[in-house]
Amino acid sequence: MADRLEARSGPVGSIPEERIGDSSRSYRNRAILWRIGGLATQQETSHHLCMSELFHLREQQLVAFIATRDPEVAKQFYRDVLGLRLVSEQLPFALVFDASGVTVRASIVQNFTPAAYTILGWDVPDIQIAVKTLEGAGVRFERYPGMSQDELGIWTSPGGAKVAWFKDPDGNTLSVSQH
Repeated sequence: MADRLEARSGPVGSIPEERIGDSSRSYRNRAILWRIGGLATQQETSHHLCMSELFHLREQQLVAFIATRDPEVAKQFYRDVLGLRLVSEQLPFALVFDASGVTVRASIVQNFTPAAYTILGWDVPDIQIAVKTLEGAGVRFERYPGMSQDELGIWTSPGGAKVAWFKDPDGNTLSVSQH
């Protein structure tokens, strides 16, 4: 592998000594490496290889996190109202749900302030059916001043995406959207 990677001034690790002591630590720590097909950055350590050669986050399973003060209420909402499968109760730390192959961890916290934006959302094929179904399960959709939302609470973005927002029992903003 190292034979395929070369620094601009020579093989990996050949940073001129006079550059090591100067204030440009990033020169030594983030040597620009040439790879077949493009540039990559790498910490200059003999046992490290480019991330692109060893590991890609894009190939790993995503885990989403939400906060809850009351795990019993969160369990009832996410499992019974939203229909997520409860995978495990890791009390007193978290509840773990499966949302169509994505792990959702409801972290149990003493105090928190819910974010003023969407923290978790679902892309749905038909937003009107999704909103009506969720309303039938007891979900109340949010209305925001200054936004042109239809009678179901669905907002259509300038680009054509449709979004409707609702809150969980802890005040976390969730959404359904159709793109």
